[in-house]
Amino acid sequence: MRAVSDLGFTVEPGTVTGFLGPNGAGKTTTLRMVLGLLNPDAGTATFDGVPYSSLSQPLRTVGAVLETAFHPARSGRNHLRVYCRAAGLPLQRADEVLAQVGLADAGQRRAGGYSLGMRQRLGLATALLGDPAVLVLDEPANGLDPEGIQWLRGFLRHLAHEQGRTVLVSSHLLSEVEQTVDRVVIVGAGQLVREGSMEQLRSGADGAGTVLVRSPEAARLAEALRTDGTGVSLDGDALTVSGRTTAEIGACAFAAGVELHELRSQTSGLEEIYFQLTAGRGQFAAPSAGPVAEETTR
Repeated sequence: MRAVSDLGFTVEPGTVTGFLGPNGAGKTTTLRMVLGLLNPDAGTATFDGVPYSSLSQPLRTVGAVLETAFHPARSGRNHLRVYCRAAGLPLQRADEVLAQVGLADAGQRRAGGYSLGMRQRLGLATALLGDPAVLVLDEPANGLDPEGIQWLRGFLRHLAHEQGRTVLVSSHLLSEVEQTVDRVVIVGAGQLVREGSMEQLRSGADGAGTVLVRSPEAARLAEALRTDGTGVSLDGDALTVSGRTTAEIGACAFAAGVELHELRSQTSGLEEIYFQLTAGRGQFAAPSAGPVAEETTR
């Protein structure tokens, strides 16, 4: 049994890419291979063409948060300084990144007394120590309150859009991912299910690009729309129309003398698309109709 098979995708600079999949889909295994913690049987994961194990200064190239483990008796500042010494970074970087993640006033406190959200921020600070061009973050929003999640959303987008960094983030908070990311990579059963921008995912989803119409004369409007081959599904006073814009449908209704009560576009959200694509592909999923890693960052 393989945890990941024939998986390949690219994460571009200046973007936040969401890495999604059910439990047991191979997300953590993939991230560990990307960071050189696991060796694939075949294939490579590279950063601008270079495997993690071959990077001359890994911390200055890639910052990662896979687990938020800290010595409970060590302060947040001292935790960061240990990493600074190990990587040959100036010690003042500890204070700089604490300020970046909103922990400047908590740096002297022992990490064992931090809340889960504070530990997540400290993990993010650790990833930023080397001022890396690439960030790989596993569930960075865990434990954050709504204000913290909003801050994280803006922070990640700033790192990518304003500073040109490459950000790969896994999360189970689909509504938050939808508001944060530029692109999405969805995996299931260890394989790539779909990759693309939100617009591309919506255009390929079931029911995407449809218009909902309600009218007391729905059957007559359906007949008028079907004369030119427009796809129409009729259900009582409601029509679901594909391949036509709201303006075109409104014009058709006007020409046919049909009264409209509702006319609106329907677009699939990330949650709906995600469940369409991953049905039956998770570790605990019920049965449903429905060589190893190659990943690149630039």
